[in-house]
Amino acid sequence: MAVAIILLNILIIATFTNIRGGGEVMNVYLVSLALADLLYGVLVVPFSVYPALVQQWVYGKIACRIIGYIEVALWTVSAYTLMWISVDRYIAVRKPVRYFTVQTRTRCQCWMAFTWISSAMLCSPPLLEFGDPVFDQDTAVCMLDWQGMAAYSVTLSILVLGPSLITILYTYVYIYGAIRRLRRGFLAHDKEYVTALSENLSNPTHVTSFVLIVTFWICWTPLMSIKAYQQLGGVPAVPGHVRFAALWLGISNSVWKAFVLIFLSPQFRVMLRLLCLTVFCKRKSRAELELLQLDMEDHFL
Repeated sequence: MAVAIILLNILIIATFTNIRGGGEVMNVYLVSLALADLLYGVLVVPFSVYPALVQQWVYGKIACRIIGYIEVALWTVSAYTLMWISVDRYIAVRKPVRYFTVQTRTRCQCWMAFTWISSAMLCSPPLLEFGDPVFDQDTAVCMLDWQGMAAYSVTLSILVLGPSLITILYTYVYIYGAIRRLRRGFLAHDKEYVTALSENLSNPTHVTSFVLIVTFWICWTPLMSIKAYQQLGGVPAVPGHVRFAALWLGISNSVWKAFVLIFLSPQFRVMLRLLCLTVFCKRKSRAELELLQLDMEDHFL
């Protein structure tokens, strides 16, 4: 799992950063997601291998606390980043004519910097001796003792899940409504707006981003449900193998993202071919042709 997470997310980051100018502003959010998953594959998953074999944590209490903090902070970054992706798609549908004016690359980069800083601060109490970390032998992961930090757990859940889920639901309900109104001819706007919206909705980025968001929440919902059940003092206790499957299903989301991009994003496939040509080939004219094709696709946002 660690090897797959590291290699696939390095591939995603290299693919997006290989483009001159960076392509769509959406790529800023996708790089942020890939970076969070890459750090998860480097700083969290490998430290579960040896403890899983010996059935105990061997790296010390401080390391356990730090890894528990990193887990929560990176998960928070991913949840907030998906929220910003839904906002980006909402703006693309709500204001298709002014999208490039509203969603500039600099503004998106600032939002991502704010997301990483705020996530690091929200999840910092465990680093300040607020609650002890626990090594779960069933899941082979060192994590925070959420049951021993009830007030903090509820507060963090509200601050992360509340804005993220409400924003995602609202934005995609609006997008779905816009698609229905467009197909039925109910949009009472000028021709320029309708034309821009039609071209925008034909962009496969909408489908790709939606599948990324749905995949993330499908993978992590079982574990969140188990945590909520345990927090409420659920009886009987959840079996160890169920908690193991739920946790590693969530972590596997760091792998599925690469396949979603490969199968659903034509732009990503073009950039991936360009990366291969850049790294393995000397055919400059072909690489320039691929880049030209990518620049043409950017106009369909």
